[in-house]
Amino acid sequence: MPVKLSPPDPARLLPVPGVELGTAAAGIRKPGRKDVLVIRIARDSEVVGVFTQNRFCAAPVTVAREHLHAESGVRALLVNTGNANAGTGDEGVARARAACTALAELLEVSALQVLPFSTGVILEPLPHEKIIAALPAALADLRPDNWAAAAEAIMTTDIVPKAVSRRVNLDGVEFVVTGIAKGSGMIHPNMATMLAFVATDAPVSCEALEAMLRHGVNRSFNCITVDGDTSTNDACILIATGVTAAPVIMDDADPRFAALREAVTGVMTTLAQAIVRDGEGATKFITVRVEGGRDEAECKRVAYAVARSPLVKTAFFASDPNLGRILAAVGYAGIDDLDVNRLRLHLGDVLVAEKGGRAAGYREEDGRRVMAGSDILVRIELDRGQAAATVWTCDFSYDYVKINAEYRT
Repeated sequence: MPVKLSPPDPARLLPVPGVELGTAAAGIRKPGRKDVLVIRIARDSEVVGVFTQNRFCAAPVTVAREHLHAESGVRALLVNTGNANAGTGDEGVARARAACTALAELLEVSALQVLPFSTGVILEPLPHEKIIAALPAALADLRPDNWAAAAEAIMTTDIVPKAVSRRVNLDGVEFVVTGIAKGSGMIHPNMATMLAFVATDAPVSCEALEAMLRHGVNRSFNCITVDGDTSTNDACILIATGVTAAPVIMDDADPRFAALREAVTGVMTTLAQAIVRDGEGATKFITVRVEGGRDEAECKRVAYAVARSPLVKTAFFASDPNLGRILAAVGYAGIDDLDVNRLRLHLGDVLVAEKGGRAAGYREEDGRRVMAGSDILVRIELDRGQAAATVWTCDFSYDYVKINAEYRT
């Protein structure tokens, strides 16, 4: 079961003026399951996105990138689960485009104004006819308060839907930031199989929105790992409808910029941590904090070495304080001039190692006590600078192997 993660309360998910969401059951993989989502966006909204850096990226990623840069303005997002449309070649691209064209005709917009997203099994043809047939039902379901249903419709191996809202006051005017995400396994930057869609009604220029997106993603979805596998389909989309009458936030010189960026980053961080808490088979939520590095990149390198180590993750699953595994991961993180005698390792409130070895006061029962909890902090002091970085991960359990071994059955 997910680690301290409950389904979102639909009443707490705030509608974003200018955004409507509708779901439908296309029968892509399971009969009767809602597996298609349409998000309709107000005219003149600003939309920006980041996508997987996997060179074997999926067909919808290719098409979404093209359409996003077409400068025709985005009017709709089309999401399907059950099939990733990855490893499908030119035919996969053609099917993604056909689905976009079909939705565009129903909405009376250009196909270039529709961004497609898919998640599910790789190397299987997209049943685009089923998606197209389900579009009228999805459009009939369009509502501004449909965020909870949308979060459920984009799930694959997720157990819990992921959605969150925040209010933000900008110079006396209240705006909303609401987002949904899916992800449970195949999670590792860059991007984090995850999809995320975040929207606000604040008026923001494309350049300012892009800066907010990069800032938020680098402190959320690019700070998580479940299994070290970067998906072919990852994407994060940020929408600013600007339907409320207020001056446009043009850049970071606007005093409202920082407050909105913080709200966007907060929503993304909550969603990112929810993905880890719902990691396939997870029983522990682990925060790896690295301090005292020369720069943030160095700290992240060490944090990820620890967070994606199967030996470390299985030890946490067993609540076994075999903590030499953490030191070994730090040692192979790629910092050639690391002075291990200056390093200090903490597990929760317990000092485990210092001066190149086991701390004099460390007792294994103290380590076992900390590891028995469901939320665990690993803190590593490098003592070589002022930089720091935090990464979130989970343990590896028997269920992770079972889920992925039986994924297509």
